[in-house]
Amino acid sequence: MATETVTSGALAAIGTTGVSRFSGILSSLRRSPAGFIGFIIVALLVLITTIGPIFTPTLEPNIKEILLPSGSPGHLLGTDNEGKDVLIQMIDGGRSVIFIGFVAAAISTALAIALGSLAAYLGGWVDSVVVTLADVVLTVPQIVLLAVLGALFKLDSPLLLALLVGGLSWPVLTRAVRSQVLSLKEREFVEAARLLDLGTPRVVFVEILPNMASFILMNFMIGVTNAIYSLVGLYLLGLAPLTGSNWGIMLNRAWIAGAIFNDASLGFILSPVVAITLLLLGLVMMTRSLEEILNPRLRDR
Repeated sequence: MATETVTSGALAAIGTTGVSRFSGILSSLRRSPAGFIGFIIVALLVLITTIGPIFTPTLEPNIKEILLPSGSPGHLLGTDNEGKDVLIQMIDGGRSVIFIGFVAAAISTALAIALGSLAAYLGGWVDSVVVTLADVVLTVPQIVLLAVLGALFKLDSPLLLALLVGGLSWPVLTRAVRSQVLSLKEREFVEAARLLDLGTPRVVFVEILPNMASFILMNFMIGVTNAIYSLVGLYLLGLAPLTGSNWGIMLNRAWIAGAIFNDASLGFILSPVVAITLLLLGLVMMTRSLEEILNPRLRDR
C-alpha cells in the first residue's frame, strides 16, 4: 500500500510538468504591440524572400544602367555597379541569409541543450569534458576562427555555412543550460522520475527540458541574430564564396565598388543594411515580448 501511494504521488508530480509552454503565444503577441510588430516584420520578410523570387525576372548585367540612383524609372532602389536592379537582388538575396540564420541557430541550440543538460545531470567526467571543451571554444574569437575556416575550405553550400556557424556558437548556451539543469534536477518531480526508474533520456529530455522551454526559445531567437551577424561578416570580408545573390554579397560588392562615397549609389549599399537591420530588429522585438509572455515575473509587472 505504501509503495502504491508513493508511485501515484510520483505520477501526479510528473504529470504537472507536461503542460505545454508554447500554447497561446501568438494570441499573447497580439496583446504586446512591440512583439506583434516584430512578428509581422519577420513574417513579411520571410514571405517576400521565399515567394518573391518566383515572380522576379532573371538579372543580367547592363552597362547602360550602372549605379542608377534610387527612384530611377524601372528601378525603385536603383542599380548596382553591374547595372543589376537592387530591388530584385534584395528579394532574391534574403532567402539564404534567413535559412542559414535559422538552421545555424537550430544546430547550436540543439548541441547546447544536449551537451549542457547531460553534463549537468550525469556529472563526473562527462561534465568535466563538456565544460572544458566549451571553455576551449570560447577562448578562440569566433570571427577569427570563421575567417580561418573560410579561407581553408570552400564554403559554397548554405547548409555547410549553417553547420559551420552553428557548430561554433554552442558554448555560451551550453553553460547556461547546464546551470539551469543543475538547479532543476533537485526538484521533486525529477526525484519522482528517478524513483520510477524512467531512465536518463526520459528524465532529462521529457521531464527537465520542458521546464526550460521559455529560456530555450529566447536563446534560439538570440542565436538566429548572432548567426546572421556572423554570416554577413563572412561575406563582407570576402571569406565566403561571392557567387549568387544575398544581402551579405551585396554589401561586399557595394563596399568594393565604393558605393558609400557616391551619393547616387547609396541605395545600393543601404538597401541590404536596412533589410538586415529590419530582420534583426523584428527578431529582437519578438524575443523581448516572448520573454514577457513566458516569464511570469515579467508578465505580472
